[in-house]
Amino acid sequence: MDRRKFMKSAGLAAGATAATASLAAPAISQGRQEWKIVTTWPKNFPGLGTGAQRFADSITAATDGRITVKLFAAGELVPPFESFDAVQNGTAEMYHGVDYYWQGKHPAFAFFGAVPLGLTAGEQDAWIQWGGGQELWDELSGQFNVKPFQCGNTGVQMGGWFRNEINTIEDLRGLKFRMPGLGGEALRQLGVSVINLPGGEIFQALQSGAIDGTEWVGPWNDLAFGFYKITKFYYYPGFHEPGPTLSVGLNKDIWDKLSDSDKAIVSGCARAENNHSYAEFMAKNGQALATLVNEHGVQLKKFSNEIFDAFGSASDEVVANVAQHDDLSKKIYDSYIAARKSGAGWTDISEQAYSLGRDRIIGKE
Repeated sequence: MDRRKFMKSAGLAAGATAATASLAAPAISQGRQEWKIVTTWPKNFPGLGTGAQRFADSITAATDGRITVKLFAAGELVPPFESFDAVQNGTAEMYHGVDYYWQGKHPAFAFFGAVPLGLTAGEQDAWIQWGGGQELWDELSGQFNVKPFQCGNTGVQMGGWFRNEINTIEDLRGLKFRMPGLGGEALRQLGVSVINLPGGEIFQALQSGAIDGTEWVGPWNDLAFGFYKITKFYYYPGFHEPGPTLSVGLNKDIWDKLSDSDKAIVSGCARAENNHSYAEFMAKNGQALATLVNEHGVQLKKFSNEIFDAFGSASDEVVANVAQHDDLSKKIYDSYIAARKSGAGWTDISEQAYSLGRDRIIGKE
């Protein structure tokens, strides 16, 4: 080969390599990443879908776009109940959902979403953040290559929508009712035919008669789905989800590689959304309930003590059975029940006692 041609070719190649390196260097040096977050919620659904979007946007903003998070609603990238698998196998970096959806993988996941007759929102926060719950959650989720965070709470949920009045336990038997988690397992003990559906499929199932009734969240979300168009009997209180944690799971391989500052950003954004979400549900539920009753003719009903006691007996059995699954389940169960005992004692003489006293003096206004 001609020496001058060789040197010229080599020089051009070197120049091209240098140019390519100079173009790629900013992205590499700044450590830019693009994450996908998959959810179990319909796109932009009030409180649930919008909260997941708010969390995603907060990470993008807090890192000045260095970590850009793009949200995919239920079914856009994967089916809603496959969100956990997508994070575990790396199809997506994060999910936003409720961890009782994954109890088929391990029954103890239910404790980090909600269990019947369990912890209220404040009590759940206390257990996870100060009572050893986060460490147990990390241990459980870590077996599936996931790092979990609290990322929202709806507060005490409603008991559900029914086509007919529920006056006795017999009125429940044989009903086709949508309820996930251990609450659904408790209803099965009472003869209910329990069906688990993602939120986006509930209205159609009610409309077609595939289910006779459903629980979802509370007045704000239930109004948005329009359940009042089909059923008019709206029962309270819900026994099944007294303080359900909305959760985010991040692929653990990614979490382990983050800098301490980026870990602080992700966990801080999740904690902020946990607080923001609960406040939003508290603000919106009362207004929505008034709309349901006053504008749509919904009949608000309270479960009788007999029915609620039956819920309680079935729930105790179902929750206790989880402890028999393995040693970790027993450890989580013991920790949770201890937190419930401690939390309930304080709630009784603080928030509950105050609320009852306030109602006696000022009524419902």
